[in-house]
Amino acid sequence: MHKVWAQCCIAAFIALLFTRFWLLCVLYAAWWFVDREAPLRGGRRIHVVRNSAVWRHMKDFFPVTLVKTAELDPRQNYLVGFHPHGVLAVGAFINFGTEATGFSTIFPGITPHLMTLPLWFRVPFLRDYLMSAGLVSSDKESAYHVLHRPEGGNLLAIIVGGSQEALDARPGSCTLLLKNRKGFVRVAIEQGSPLVPAFSFGENELYDQVSNPKGSWLRWIQHRLQQIMGISLPLFHARGIFQYSFGVVPYRRPINTVIGKPIPVLKKHKPSDEEVDRVHRKYLEELSKLFEEHKAKYNVPEDSHLEFI
Repeated sequence: MHKVWAQCCIAAFIALLFTRFWLLCVLYAAWWFVDREAPLRGGRRIHVVRNSAVWRHMKDFFPVTLVKTAELDPRQNYLVGFHPHGVLAVGAFINFGTEATGFSTIFPGITPHLMTLPLWFRVPFLRDYLMSAGLVSSDKESAYHVLHRPEGGNLLAIIVGGSQEALDARPGSCTLLLKNRKGFVRVAIEQGSPLVPAFSFGENELYDQVSNPKGSWLRWIQHRLQQIMGISLPLFHARGIFQYSFGVVPYRRPINTVIGKPIPVLKKHKPSDEEVDRVHRKYLEELSKLFEEHKAKYNVPEDSHLEFI
């Protein structure tokens, strides 16, 4: 999703440089430099942007639903692991980057922050929009800033599988890139923030993807491009605007994002690898339990189970 917006923003910025508004671009560039640390300091949310009717229409298109299974105490800060990434992480953005599904009503007193790649905060105009929606940079410094709030009430959502997981996003897939992803667990322990698993049923159903099994030439190229650019480039397709046979418009399939119960974490400044592994195993267990308890409600086959790679 961010890739399309980034291209439009870069094109607009370059085009303005060759008009009589070129001075505005220069002034914006100066402001950009002065404000460069903002994505690491919690961003700059604007409620009018988060409450825009555009996001409510987008939510209704699929539709997207946010499901609560446990209360979150506003006196604490939480770290939410969001799964799966899907192709465009639609559920993560709609639920945590907007108020379309009523996050503030469902979880009163909790302010959501969604992490995204630092790359997007280097794109003119897009960076300001992302911060206005409550998005922050996926740097450790940014995570510490959000979770360090002494009075609590902050929620940091991390799409743990990242863009690499998008390469395995296709209908019916239950594969999560999580087996060796432990950095978010270490951050939670260092900050003493409860871990909350979240699974977005339907996230992988929005697009078909060109076959790219590991070992194939396409997967090799995608992996190399990801190493160079920092983002993955899945070859996906779905429906068109006026026809249903082919296009890049996502299928209209429901997305149900289920937020699990918090996993208590004992704060420790420098946790050992064994301590991180123990909490990580507990997280995997709770995520699997969340998936198994709710999959029947969202038409997931009984024989489908989460696979961690």
